[in-house]
Amino acid sequence: MVDVTVRGAGIFGLSIAWKALQRGARVRVIDRNGPGSGASGGIVGALQPHVPDPWNALKQYQLESLIEAREFWEGVDATSGVSSGFARVGRLQPLMRERDIALARERADAAWSNWRGNALWEIIDAREAENWIPPSPTGLLVHDTLSAIVHPRDAIRSLAAAIRAKGGEFVADEPDQGPVIWATGWKGLLELGAALGRPVGHGVKGQAALVRHDAGGQPQIFAGGLHVVPHLDGTLAIGSTSERDFAAPATTDDLLDDIIFRAGKFMPVLTGATVIERWAGVRPRSVSRAPLLGPWPGRVGHHVANGGFKIGFGIAPKIAGTILDLVLEGVDSIPPEFHTERLTEREGHAFAPIGAFGLNEGG
Repeated sequence: MVDVTVRGAGIFGLSIAWKALQRGARVRVIDRNGPGSGASGGIVGALQPHVPDPWNALKQYQLESLIEAREFWEGVDATSGVSSGFARVGRLQPLMRERDIALARERADAAWSNWRGNALWEIIDAREAENWIPPSPTGLLVHDTLSAIVHPRDAIRSLAAAIRAKGGEFVADEPDQGPVIWATGWKGLLELGAALGRPVGHGVKGQAALVRHDAGGQPQIFAGGLHVVPHLDGTLAIGSTSERDFAAPATTDDLLDDIIFRAGKFMPVLTGATVIERWAGVRPRSVSRAPLLGPWPGRVGHHVANGGFKIGFGIAPKIAGTILDLVLEGVDSIPPEFHTERLTEREGHAFAPIGAFGLNEGG
């Protein structure tokens, strides 16, 4: 017998299964393609906060999940014996104009107040970054100590192994038992929309590259709209595009060529680095730009956890706890901005963009 069925073996589904097992539930994960077969099997793995002002409940939620990340991944890795590649390496962002400096100072004050000493958002001299420096015309960088990384595929492997070690099971397809949590990515958003007769989300294609360059332990960089993420295994990820319209979900093209070129231009140390892999995948983005969490409207016993888009790995630990509070304990602590109740509100209110969990807002 199974207490909870999780459909979907991406980062949301696996995090939910892991935490359910920790709470003593018997768990079955159903995914015909296996763990990490969708966007969660990518290569970037940047766990980053949005800017610390203006502050709101959604950023508080993200902060709490990012703080929890170390304990979460250390617990997973200890159980699985597999490294997730988690590290709290921080992040550097160049300040390109004088007006950016004043804004960054305001945000440093906001971080001190809103992050409550859990991490810093500070302005540093670019020379403090030694040879790992994105170009900064002002000579200054924002350095935050909250940002972290995982290697997505290693993280998925570690989670799957930990789930098996705790007695969870993986199957390609079986009848549902107990409450069902749907964490089925962008195609799941389309299915939910079809069931409700209105769009609730879609897929956004991303392309990224994995190169051979050992900068393990260095901060990740966000500059020029690009993420440069050094992994602990001697590889480095560069990404990513955001493509609303696409014909081939899993193929790369000249858009990725441009990303690789631009990364080498603002980080000359990467020029000529061997490209190990070119990756493309489709990430789930809700119409509101916030995750969708809560009961599946009109389908008793079924729940939704979807819409992680670019921040899925960063908020997965807290998403898992929140949906399990509802499913296992009957406690609804879902932020109103995430709640699937919004899907049944009248037109004009249900799908207004939230903003706080949109594209990375930079320094």
